[in-house]
Amino acid sequence: MVEQQQRTQLNDLVRTRRAELGISLRTLEARAVDPVSGAQAKFGWISKLENGRPTDTPSEELLIALALGLELPARVVQEAAAAQYLGMTEIRTQSRAARLLVARVEEMSEDDLRQLAAIAETFERSRRQSGD
Repeated sequence: MVEQQQRTQLNDLVRTRRAELGISLRTLEARAVDPVSGAQAKFGWISKLENGRPTDTPSEELLIALALGLELPARVVQEAAAAQYLGMTEIRTQSRAARLLVARVEEMSEDDLRQLAAIAETFERSRRQSGD
């Protein structure tokens, strides 16, 4: 349990994302419901998480509910939980924006991916031309 308290990836994600959304703990609780399983992230558990108090390892259904409440892809929340509770460090970047982009990319259609690739190519050409 001591090691879990030193890893705070999920705690930090929940705290910062809730602040970005400008919602209360009660609002997050109301939003964080998995419609398939009925699992809900309850106020007390979310509060413990944000305040860095020990919690049991959350179930997949609970993480999905939390992701819905935070308006994030489930993968982002699952990776933060895996890092915090299981010590998994496969996440290659500390950049939350990069991890979020990768998670969103996996939800895209082939056409969306082609368009995104074209945008990335245009951006890179522009960067090279400007000398950055």
